[in-house]
Amino acid sequence: MNNEFKKQIIEALEAYMTEHGISQNDVARKSGVNASYLVAMRKGEYAANAGNGKMVDIADRHFEKIAEMIGLSLRKTYWETRPTEQLLEAMAILEDAKAFGYTNAIIGDTGCGKSYAIELFAKQHPVDVFVITVSQSDNIGDLLDKMVDLLKIVPEKSRSKRLREVIRKLRDMKLNGLSPMLIFDECEYMKIPALCAMKELYDNLKGCCAIVLSGHIQFTDNIEKLRKRNRDGIPQLYRRIKFGIRYLPGIDRKFDLFVAGLDRELRKFLTEHCENYGELHDVLVPAMREADRTEEPLTVALVRKVLNFR
Repeated sequence: MNNEFKKQIIEALEAYMTEHGISQNDVARKSGVNASYLVAMRKGEYAANAGNGKMVDIADRHFEKIAEMIGLSLRKTYWETRPTEQLLEAMAILEDAKAFGYTNAIIGDTGCGKSYAIELFAKQHPVDVFVITVSQSDNIGDLLDKMVDLLKIVPEKSRSKRLREVIRKLRDMKLNGLSPMLIFDECEYMKIPALCAMKELYDNLKGCCAIVLSGHIQFTDNIEKLRKRNRDGIPQLYRRIKFGIRYLPGIDRKFDLFVAGLDRELRKFLTEHCENYGELHDVLVPAMREADRTEEPLTVALVRKVLNFR
C-alpha cells in the first residue's frame, strides 16, 4: 500500500470522525488499531516508535482495519446498496428502536438483507451500536463474552457478574448522553439460557438501551414452541417482545433493482435460479470479477463457466 493511498484512508477517517462526532479513542476501540499508531497516522507519519529510539513501519493491516471500520472499499466494488423494501423497512425499525429505546425483533427470509442492513446501520452509529452475531455453537457464556469484548469491559468470572457489568456499562452510556443499542443477529440459534438473558436485559435496560433481535422465522417459531411447552422464562420473554415483532416483506424474485441493464437471457437465468439477494450476490459478483479480468461480456455463458454450472 503506497503512502498516497494511506493518506486517502486517513482523510476519509477524519471526515468520518467529524460526521459522527467520534473521538480517536472511539476509533481505536472500534477498529482495534492501537491508539499510539492512530496518533502517528493522523499526523501523516507511517512509522511508530518501537522503543529505544527504533522506528518501525505501521503495517498495512492497520490502515485496512480503519478502512473496514468506516466502510471505505479498498478494491473495486461489484455489489452496491440497493433500496429494497426489506432494507428500507429494516433500517426504519432500527432507527426507531435506537431513538426510543425499543425492544424489537426483525424477522425475514434467509438472504433478504437483514444482516446487510444491520451492518450498514452499525457503520452509521459507530459509537453506541453493538452487534452480536449468534452462532450455532454459542452458549450464554459465549454471548456474554462477545458483549464484554465489544463494550471493552474487564471480564468477570461468573456469568451473572458479566451480565451485570454489561447492564451497568450500557446504563452509564445513556447517562453520558448516548443512545446505546444491542443488536443480536441470527437469533434462530439462541438457546434457552440466552433467550432468558434477553428477558433480563430487557428488564434492566428498558428505556435506556434499545435491543433488537434479528433472525429467520425459525426464531419466533422456536419461541412459540417453547412458550407452549411452558419452558422457564419463555412466556415472560414472549410477553415482552410480542408487540415488538416486525416481519419484513417477502423478496421480489424479479430482482429489478439489481438486474437492470443486464441482457435479457442473463436476467432470465438469474430469476430462475436465485431465490434471494444473497444467492444473487453469490452468482453475480464472481462473474463480474471474471468479466473484468478477461474483458469478456457478462453473459449466461460466462456465469455458467465461473460457477461450473451445468
